[in-house]
Amino acid sequence: MSEKALLFDIQSFSTHDGPGGRTNVFFVGCPLQCRWCANPESWLRKKHLMYAQTVCKYEQGCRACRNVCPYGSITFEESGKPVLDWKICNKCYTFECVEVCPNRSLKQCVKEYTVPELMSTIRKHSFYWDENGGVTFSGGEPLLSHDFLANVLHECQKSGIHTAIETSGYAKEEDFLQVLTEVNFAFIDVKNMDPEAHKWGTGVSNAPILSNIEALTKSSWKGRLVLRQPTIGGFNDSKENALKVIEFMKRLDLYEINLLKFHRLGGTKWEQLGKKYEYSDHGDVSLEELEELQQIYLQNDIACYVAEETPF
Repeated sequence: MSEKALLFDIQSFSTHDGPGGRTNVFFVGCPLQCRWCANPESWLRKKHLMYAQTVCKYEQGCRACRNVCPYGSITFEESGKPVLDWKICNKCYTFECVEVCPNRSLKQCVKEYTVPELMSTIRKHSFYWDENGGVTFSGGEPLLSHDFLANVLHECQKSGIHTAIETSGYAKEEDFLQVLTEVNFAFIDVKNMDPEAHKWGTGVSNAPILSNIEALTKSSWKGRLVLRQPTIGGFNDSKENALKVIEFMKRLDLYEINLLKFHRLGGTKWEQLGKKYEYSDHGDVSLEELEELQQIYLQNDIACYVAEETPF
């Protein structure tokens, strides 16, 4: 039994990730590494460093982190700007630089929770939900912490808390069903129906994902499932891909999909992690293009919601 899990954020109020006002719980760790990912800080299943240059006060003479790192990962340019050796920083577990940074330009956002600690936070947030609200588990990939999450879901059920999950669906079938059959609502990503394209974009095969979705439809689960596609220009925005998704959905008697609009809100996070953001200048899909894809689904008797229009 897993008694602890690592989270990188808990958002107190959301209206787009399930019915009503919700608390979103973001787990650390993901088996996918999507080239356009909005939460790259969730990839590593460990505590790790981020550096926000835009809030660093080096231009005002701050050198608080000088000679603090015991591993020698921080050097300085002539301008005084800190330069991090990310190969060293990504192996760090002590974060001395975070402790001395007065401006939180150096930060470590991952926190360890026990089941009682997380449930305490969820219950505190419940005072701000409406009658249809609840908690949504996201990430990263929450299924990597399946035992911990199963325990949390059990506590939520005892308290009458509505539960939802946002998942890539990439997991062992046993772990997938352990969690999914205990939630009330699920968003599962179908990023591309072509196996090779899916592997190129995410780093993994889509075979376990599609197999898990099929297993869920054949289980006794009575919850609501909405497939979700983060729609990326040049990757999965074609009519051909839409028709393959429709064929898959009809075979499993599924009838709801949400086409998300690509955004770059996570671009600065890539920089803060010392990574290059590949999708900084491409991948856009207009609302008009999404609506054209929507029509393909509607013409095939699939309920298709664009952007944040999913009805709850």
